[in-house]
Amino acid sequence: MPLFKRREGCSIRERYEFRDVLGTGAFSKVFLAECKQEPGHMVAVKCIDKKALKGKEDSLENEIKVLRKLRHPNIVQLYDTYEEKQYVYLVMELVTGGELFDRIVAKGSYTEKDASHLIRQVLHAVSFMHGNGVVHRDLKPENLLYYNQDEDSKIMVSDFGLSKTEDSGVMATACGTPGYVAPEVLQQKPYGKAVDVWSIGVIAYILLCGYPPFYDESDANLFAQIIKGEYEFDAPYWDQISDSGKLLNIHGEISGNTAYTTDIHGSVVTHLKKSLARRNWRKVASAARRLSTIYLETKKRNSNYIFDLSPLNSIQFFEM
Repeated sequence: MPLFKRREGCSIRERYEFRDVLGTGAFSKVFLAECKQEPGHMVAVKCIDKKALKGKEDSLENEIKVLRKLRHPNIVQLYDTYEEKQYVYLVMELVTGGELFDRIVAKGSYTEKDASHLIRQVLHAVSFMHGNGVVHRDLKPENLLYYNQDEDSKIMVSDFGLSKTEDSGVMATACGTPGYVAPEVLQQKPYGKAVDVWSIGVIAYILLCGYPPFYDESDANLFAQIIKGEYEFDAPYWDQISDSGKLLNIHGEISGNTAYTTDIHGSVVTHLKKSLARRNWRKVASAARRLSTIYLETKKRNSNYIFDLSPLNSIQFFEM
């Protein structure tokens, strides 16, 4: 008895020529494949071991159901599904541009206006999701991918494994990623679409300074900060960001052209490099806050002192 809707009388290898392995997980592999009926049309095929699905069939079925509802230029598409005796295959749109933060680090320059353009694309995608009754529930930088390697490549929202549709009942399950999760989720209250908007706010904050708004070595303290909404715009990193950028919310009197074009690549990338190397936002944020404190104290003592924010000096400071 098949678990999922599939094409009858047709195996996936009749339609697709499997090429290289793009990635490997504990219970799945992702292959590069070419559509035999459309030569040159490349796709990503996720091959999932059915043994690993025992007890999780509903979760995958939900993800497939969600992806079939969503057709948007900034959302990674599901083209088709196949099921065989041992594996389930998801034929996905091929996205080759890499993760959001990796690309920012590699860029030669980066401005608040660039960040604004990125977030606008994410908002369009999430607005479409919400309009179709879908809540992502795990928006984070790792799930934002560039479509291709072009300089002006669009951003794609991916990974709908934790997503839910509003018609599936009241959402109250604690899920998501620490640091991006909304207060109502931590408080175990019923929640809805607003949890995605909160996560986008956290991502926007990081895009503007390179470190997260909430941090602590202790999860309990981190969650307490999130519930209280305690965050700062630390000098000097936020000195070059516009007032509208610091609002991080919808404001009817702010136009869409207020983002600054000052190059903030150096300071943002200094923090991002550390986070990408360690995948530990807390240490990066803590170091940034300590550096901000030193900056403010030095500024008070000597108003003529020039604080060097060059990447070299910042990297040396963050070596710990």
